[in-house]
Amino acid sequence: MILFRKFRVLILMVFLIACSMHIMIDLLPKLERRSSSACSCSHTPSEEPQNWAKHRAKPGSESGWPNKHTLRILQDFSNEPNSNLSSHSLEKIIVGERSEALKRFEQLTGDEKRHTARDSVLKNAAVKGSRLSALFEHPLYTRPLPSLTDEDTLFNVNTDIRFDPKAAENPEWNGEGKDGDYAPTGEMSSDSYPNWLRFHIGINRYELYSRHNPVIDAMLKDLVSQRITSVAMKSGGTQLKLIMTFQNYGQALFKPMKQERHEETNVNLYYFSDFERHNAEIAAFHLDRILGFRRVPPVVGRLINVIKEIKDITTDHKLVTTFFTSPVGNACFYGQCSYYCSTEHAICGRPLKVEGSMAAMLPDPSLAPRRSWRSPWRRSYSRSKLAQWETDSNYCDSIKKTPPYDRGTRLVDLIDMSILDFLMSNMDRHHYETFEKFGNDTFLVHLDNGRAFGRHSKDEPSILAPLVQCCRVRRSTLLRLRLLSLRSYRMSDVMRASLSKDPLAAVVPLLSEPHLSALDRRLETVIQTIQDCLQQHQYHSDVIYDDITDYPGA
Repeated sequence: MILFRKFRVLILMVFLIACSMHIMIDLLPKLERRSSSACSCSHTPSEEPQNWAKHRAKPGSESGWPNKHTLRILQDFSNEPNSNLSSHSLEKIIVGERSEALKRFEQLTGDEKRHTARDSVLKNAAVKGSRLSALFEHPLYTRPLPSLTDEDTLFNVNTDIRFDPKAAENPEWNGEGKDGDYAPTGEMSSDSYPNWLRFHIGINRYELYSRHNPVIDAMLKDLVSQRITSVAMKSGGTQLKLIMTFQNYGQALFKPMKQERHEETNVNLYYFSDFERHNAEIAAFHLDRILGFRRVPPVVGRLINVIKEIKDITTDHKLVTTFFTSPVGNACFYGQCSYYCSTEHAICGRPLKVEGSMAAMLPDPSLAPRRSWRSPWRRSYSRSKLAQWETDSNYCDSIKKTPPYDRGTRLVDLIDMSILDFLMSNMDRHHYETFEKFGNDTFLVHLDNGRAFGRHSKDEPSILAPLVQCCRVRRSTLLRLRLLSLRSYRMSDVMRASLSKDPLAAVVPLLSEPHLSALDRRLETVIQTIQDCLQQHQYHSDVIYDDITDYPGA
């Protein structure tokens, strides 16, 4: 019996010794790595990523891989369909995300690559020079608005009043929680409203948003980062557009990429047969702001997962039925619209993600009604028929006598819009809108700019017909145009700097260098046209609408 007990004690001791040896064997390499990393004082922080990459490249090496906790975090933030990934599949995602944007660059032609490389250098130089900031700090861009009354603001909001969701007949409307989602709060001050609502509240008789309103930049970030909760096709229109709703109940109009940014419009296409460009929508917002108009709703670029952020969450059955997988494995869809909605004109991810423009939606017409106006210089949209303004040299004389162009600023507002359209070569301006509350004395909303920036090699002089035929322009507009023609504020430079801030411009610029050069060329044409009008009318005051009388040199 005693021998049996001694035998059991011996077995137990052997087992304990074996366990201890295994533990020491496991701990020894980690202790060595800790000691070596603690002593490697000569390594600078900038060397750490390189060392990590070297270790990871060695077959069978574990020291270069993230630990399990880090791996789990990376998996949680992965936006691919499979989040439960192995370390090797994670490596593919890390490398893939870094090279995804480069694929489009590699597909460009040699000339386009050279343009892109030059664009990057010029872009960085423009940003460092802060020309854009200097422009917006110029006195022509910091002039105060007239005093606003309740009749001059779209919504009358008292900042002391608390927002009650029940009063808005939407008990699920809620405030932003700590985790980024929205939880019921009962009441919240107007300062805590989501950025899209603060943008709506800031609309007034004179502008969609103020020059230095921080809400605009915050809302642009929301349009890129907010989780999409629902998707639906927008009714009407010739091409596919999607209305996307976010977790904070804001909405945006999404126009997906239909062709490469550097592709010019086919010379045999009519203006009404051209594709709408997502980068044109983004560039129009930046150009409108640079011109000092602030009449284009904020727009930003975003990459969208075709499956997770459209197909999986939409309740639009008609949209779902148009999804398919292309022969090379890309997720595609084409929706329903008047033109270009077919498998031959499908919108495809690469393989899952597609880029597009996110335009902030204006207030719902039920809350802030808008009126749509037919442009007097609307084109005939016919392959053979001309519009009246194209054949009647005295056309503007009759327009000046026709309400609402016979008084106020409506005519010079329309001419501002024609200058914007000429600079970006947009021939598709058939209508414009105004907010009904402000009557006829208000700005024109510049919506739907997708057919701009189609061709950089050709200027379309007919777009300037309102300016040429009426010879009328705002003094403030003329002064800003002259400012943008100076070397220190050159339009192409400030546009390059402004567009570089968009998320889609990280690798390939939103506008190619030839398009930016075309802006400078067209700006000279506009200024010369105004100069011709002044000479034609012997510098008569009827040419210049005096909205600035106290500016030096005005």
